Amino acid sequence: MKQYFVYGVTNQGRTTLYIGMTNSLVRRVSEHRQGEIPGLSKRYNTNRLVYYEQYNDVRDASAREKQLKGWSRKKKEALINSKNPKWIDLAVTVLGLEQAPVRRWQDRRDLLEGDPSASSG
Repeated sequence: MKQYFVYGVTNQGRTTLYIGMTNSLVRRVSEHRQGEIPGLSKRYNTNRLVYYEQYNDVRDASAREKQLKGWSRKKKEALINSKNPKWIDLAVTVLGLEQAPVRRWQDRRDLLEGDPSASSG
């Protein structure tokens, strides 16, 4: 049976919260960590898994993702706090992935501007 996940990732400073949906949580979080998710996620380095829900039906997962994306930041934070009050990186504790990489602001800016030398550090 297929499984689907609605998840929330944030950056090191918890200033940005990204909500998404996937059929492979390990793969998707790994993509976030490697900066492979374009747009907001890559720009703000949202690479720490702080929330997820599991579904057996893609329609249920899709509806929940849409619902959460429509919520205010405050309501999303309350949901995360109810399950993960310390906002620990669940990718490490639940999925067994390595600790999320820390990038300096300059490295992120260089990556956005297409400087290939920025990925070497």
